[in-house]
Order: sequence, then C-alpha cells, then structure tokens
Amino acid sequence: MAMTMSQKILATHAGLPEVKAGQLIKAKVDMVLGNDITTPVAINEFEKHGFDSIFDKDKISIVLDHFTPNKDIKAAEQSKQCRKFASKYQITNFFDVGEMGVEHALLPEKGLVASGEVIIGADSHTCTYGALGAFSTGVGSTDMAAGMATGEAWFKVPAALKFNLTSKPNKWVSGKDIILHIIGKIGVDGALYKSMEFVGEGVHHLSMDDRFAMANMAIEAGAKNGIFPVDEKAKAYMKYKVTRNYNIYEADADALYDEVHEMDLATIKPTVAFPHLPSNTKTVDEIVNINIDQVIIGSCTNGRLEDLAIAAEILKNRKVAQGVRAIIIPATQKIWLEASKLGYLDTFIKAGCAVSTPTCGPCLGGHMGIMAAGEKTVATTNRNFIGRMGHTSSEIYLASPAVAAASAVLGKIAAPFALE
Repeated sequence: MAMTMSQKILATHAGLPEVKAGQLIKAKVDMVLGNDITTPVAINEFEKHGFDSIFDKDKISIVLDHFTPNKDIKAAEQSKQCRKFASKYQITNFFDVGEMGVEHALLPEKGLVASGEVIIGADSHTCTYGALGAFSTGVGSTDMAAGMATGEAWFKVPAALKFNLTSKPNKWVSGKDIILHIIGKIGVDGALYKSMEFVGEGVHHLSMDDRFAMANMAIEAGAKNGIFPVDEKAKAYMKYKVTRNYNIYEADADALYDEVHEMDLATIKPTVAFPHLPSNTKTVDEIVNINIDQVIIGSCTNGRLEDLAIAAEILKNRKVAQGVRAIIIPATQKIWLEASKLGYLDTFIKAGCAVSTPTCGPCLGGHMGIMAAGEKTVATTNRNFIGRMGHTSSEIYLASPAVAAASAVLGKIAAPFALE
C-alpha cells in the first residue's frame, strides 16, 4: 500500500510493513521531550504508576525554558523537581539555566533529533522537527510519563495534506509569512489530526530556519505534524550535529492525500495574523495605522540566527520608536553567542532594544514582556489567543522578524519596504 512520509516512519517504528490512516499503533520513540511546565506533571504520573526506571537515559530531554530563569516560587519549585528527577535517573540531556535554550531550537542544534526518527514531546510545538524529515508531535504529560518509562507511545496514524510549493519567495518573505498564509487559507482546524507534507521545488528555496518555523506552526492549523523532504540543505544541517545513523524516507508517488494545495511562493506577501487566531491573517498592504506598544522577536518559531540577522539588518543605524518596547530573545546560548560575535546584539542595544537570555517567557505570558490592558504587541511567536501574552484586553499580532523589526522602528505595523 502506498504511504506518505509520516506513515512510512510510523510503520517502521511500529515494526509493521505498512500502516494506513486511522489505524491505531504502538510505536517505539527515539526521543521523549519535556519542559519545566510539563515535566513535573509527567514526573507525578510516572511515580503514581509505580515506575522506577526509564527506558534510555540518552533518549529523554528535559529543557527548563518556559518560566526560566525562574519568575516566582512556583516556577522555582517546578524546576527543582525536574533537577531532582534528572539527577536520580542520570538523564543525559538535561538543560538548565546557563546552558539551556528554547527547547525546539535547542534539540535540533544539539543533534538530538534527526530524519526518520519518532519524537514525542509534552509541548504542542514538538512538530518543529519535521523540518528535518522526522515524525515529531506533541503529547500530553501522561504520554510523556509512559514514554519515559517504556520508550513507546500509541498513535492514530494521520491522513495527510500535501502542500506543493513552487517558485522562490520575494525579499522579506520568510517561512513565517508562508505558514501564516497557509493557516489563513485553510483555517485553524484545516489540517485537524493530519500530517502537513510540504513538497515541491519551492522547498529548495527555503532555508532550514524557514522550514523550522513552518513545521513549528503546523499545530496552529490543527495538524498532528508537519514534515519536509530531506534534501541537501537538511543533510548539511545534520552533518556535524547528528553523530548517529539516521534514515531518510520519501512518500510514495501514489500516496493518498486528503487534499493537495498548490502554493506559488512568489505570490505570497509579508503576512500578519490579527487577534485572536493565527488564521485571522492580512497582508501588510492591507494594514493601515495600527499603533503598537511592544515588539517581541524570539520564541521557538523565530528566535534563530537567521531571524536575528534579518532583524539586525533592519534595525542597524535606526532607533526603536518612542513609546515602543522592543525585546529580542535569542533562542539558545549558542545563537546568543553567534549573534554577539556578528554584532547583532550591539545593533539591537544601540537601537534601543532589550536583549534577553534564552527563554520562552513572553510567548505564553510567562515573563519578560507581559502586556497590560489594551496594549498591542507584534510578536514572532506562534499564538495570539485572548490573554496569551497578558491582559485579556491586550492584542497580539503574529509576524515575521522582518515585519516585527520594521514595526518597532515605525511604531506601527509595517513591512521593511516602508523604510526604504
């Protein structure tokens, strides 16, 4: 039977010759991920069910990134619980303050996820690793607990949507704009429990950072996962990071898709998601005079080096508008150091930005950028639900680093070409 990329990966990990959409399977996992919010719940379930060992100390990752550096006593206690558990079971991939990063940027950077692998994470944006040709998906903390103990998880095999990408994106159009365009087209439930498979010659024009951003936001269309074919760019990314053997899967030519969407990347414009859904999109040429109070550039979606490079290009020799708070958050310590060496951090600070240590912080309303009543933020994050980043009357506008940086300079939502 013909299968998609995701179905082939799941079949291999379930020890089956084939699987089909809707089938329930139990599959082995290559990595189990948790963070400082979800891991404590998983630990409680792990202990409640009497587990006293983990399946593999090298195949569990715990990253303290959401409320860290700890914002309050509760966050400190949760992190302490994670530290004790990681120490007790000698978990190799435990990342604490000073060496951690935003989890979905950190794991690829460390070579902990790779093509053809199955990764589960107690965080919905675990689907990020599909950029490398992996089947990766978010699960609940109970599934994380079972995964840590057994190295297995139950899945319902997803059906798939194919997105055939053609042409080359124009300047200032990034993976963030493309995925916002797609979500705006199909809706927040347009890929519900399905695999979003991105294919076509247009993929080759996308950087790895573009692909990470797109796979990351597959969940915002309701998808089980997003996945890209493994080309030379993906292989080059993994070459010096992944030291183990990995497998590359390709969809069968006659694989079945519920829908096929044709996307000419050259026609996509810088795109912004208005409150309070990622699907509520407008192109920048449709937006008139929306003044803002804050800009956030960072997160598991857009805190990578390429994102910071784009922001620095726009902010160089410019100033953040009076009355606007601009916060830059490199996604990992390595990215922070590279951005520093390249002069990006100097550019940000001279422009009037605040530069933070890696943290998820403001994305989920944790800290480092909470909004007051009525305030508006342009953010490179992935969700703009009511109250997501502060007061329930505040507003979040999702955008690319280019749009966010230009908006910081002009004090209103704008594209970089407005500065030219």
